[in-house]
Amino acid sequence: MTYILIHNPGCGSSKKGLELLESKGVKVEVRKYMSAAERLSVAELKDIAKKMGAKSPRAFLRAKDAEAAGLSETAGDEQVYAAMAENPKLIQRPIGIKGGKAVLGRPNEKLLEIV
Repeated sequence: MTYILIHNPGCGSSKKGLELLESKGVKVEVRKYMSAAERLSVAELKDIAKKMGAKSPRAFLRAKDAEAAGLSETAGDEQVYAAMAENPKLIQRPIGIKGGKAVLGRPNEKLLEIV
């Protein structure tokens, strides 16, 4: 089963997460979600939340960037998903996905929980 890492090469935590997985011999398929060609759709974001067992996309929303992007604290889940799909900077990273499980790599060691 493929281990997919939702990865931002410009983020130190994301880079450390990838390094950690590779150091443990995990073969990783990297999804550079910040690139226009690899952005996550609303459906993919909903699937990630489901695989995390999260009730809301706020489980992996970068709150400080959400405020700066004009996303209010009272925005509904559909608004949050749409904002994340439109502006991938709002997505917390790294996120590991394997099969029916997903985990936010904060701290990075959490990425190993689904290996």
